[in-house]
Amino acid sequence: MSEGSKGSLLAFGQVVIGPPGSGKTTYCHGMQEFMGRIGRKVTVVNLDPANEAMPYQCGVDIAELITLPDVMENLKLGPNGGLIYCMEYLEANFDWLQEKLAAFRGHYYLFDCPGQVELYTHHEALKNVFAQLAKWNFRLAAVHLVDSHYCTDPGKFISVLCTSLSTMLHVELPHVNVLSKMDLIEQYGKLAFNLDYYTEVLDLSYLVDHLASDPFFRNYRRLNEKLVEVIEDYSLVSFVPLNVQDKESMRQVMQAVDKANGYSFGDQEHRSLEALMSAAVGADFHFTSTLAVQEKYVQSQDKAVEEEVMDL
Repeated sequence: MSEGSKGSLLAFGQVVIGPPGSGKTTYCHGMQEFMGRIGRKVTVVNLDPANEAMPYQCGVDIAELITLPDVMENLKLGPNGGLIYCMEYLEANFDWLQEKLAAFRGHYYLFDCPGQVELYTHHEALKNVFAQLAKWNFRLAAVHLVDSHYCTDPGKFISVLCTSLSTMLHVELPHVNVLSKMDLIEQYGKLAFNLDYYTEVLDLSYLVDHLASDPFFRNYRRLNEKLVEVIEDYSLVSFVPLNVQDKESMRQVMQAVDKANGYSFGDQEHRSLEALMSAAVGADFHFTSTLAVQEKYVQSQDKAVEEEVMDL
């Protein structure tokens, strides 16, 4: 993977980013297992210096270079400043990263990244790391995970849309936004609209109207309208729903990322994927699909309307 070598082998992968608690490490674990079942050789690269308990098999670990607890203790920095220092230290030690990655030539790479939002919205260190990987003939797509519970709060969802857009513009990689933890969405409350409204980011004026029903946000309607205009003018943000326990959901996300980073698989992997998808659902995939979740919302809404009519 010599820098600037046009004849070197292409390497494909994903940089998994998103705020803390969005499920990045769980996603890497699930995607590593899923791709392994269809015969793809996968290496997980942990770039989060605060990541201690990793459920996946880690090929490259930034902890061998630097750890967040050491930085915080020795430099007297807080967690945010410490993470930024760690990423800048990684940027200054590209030779270490190149040597570690070279040991897994021919593999598909999953980069498990830190959860500090500033690293993806305006700080340059991780962006420069991704740019350096591109010079080493890595073809990467950014997988931006967002917790699906934000859909239940219009104000938070608008914030998520702004963050996703800012991340897409700053990171400068092919981008797939993912609504994670879809199997848990019903625990967070009712959605104001059908699920496809949030995944496709449809007419957001309805969201502003819904937000205005809250007395607190009513005074900020004009601000919300302007934020929504920015999001709609770029027309870049949409989401793929993900339940990491459901193989059909994992397949859809994997195929979306494969299109984004240009990965093309051979006949053998295609046959393995068909065999996996046609197999009976096992104990590992016992949650309902996202479509079933959406249907439940529609049915529950219809039932609520019927009850109101009966009360009248």
